[in-house]
Amino acid sequence: MNKEKKSGGISEEALAAEYEAVYRYVLSLCRNDSTAQDITQEAFLKAMRSASQFQGNSSLYTWLCAIAKNCWFNLCRAEDKELPLFDPAALETEHGGSLEDRLIEKDTALQIHEILHNLPEPYKEVFSLRVFGQLSFHEISQLFGKTESWSRVTHHRARKMIHEKMRKDDLNG
Repeated sequence: MNKEKKSGGISEEALAAEYEAVYRYVLSLCRNDSTAQDITQEAFLKAMRSASQFQGNSSLYTWLCAIAKNCWFNLCRAEDKELPLFDPAALETEHGGSLEDRLIEKDTALQIHEILHNLPEPYKEVFSLRVFGQLSFHEISQLFGKTESWSRVTHHRARKMIHEKMRKDDLNG
């Protein structure tokens, strides 16, 4: 198919240019390469079918990520599973070691999982996109329709909440 051919105003070339970035976003959500590939392909098929609905109110990347996120949520609902938003081993604590080191103890592992599970939105998602999706603050701000400064502050606050809760739990434990 000709790369210049348009699908309802969006060129296939423009879609192809966003594929890798959307795949990384999906991988940050599901943390499984095969599943991420499947979801990304499904999202791009849906985007091509509904390209005429793209009104340009957001960037193409943001629109594609929204479609991909919905595909991921649909898959989770179909398989009746929770959304895995965090990998505790990727965090570092102020106690001089990574959380991975602290996961050695079963009680500590449970504490970390509880903190991450109870972190409020949008902190969960912003933190996940930044740490696991390796998205830039600019890309995160586009996804949420906010400023880059908002995404930086939200990420910083998420990290601070995690550290404070761990410190508080350690003092009370």
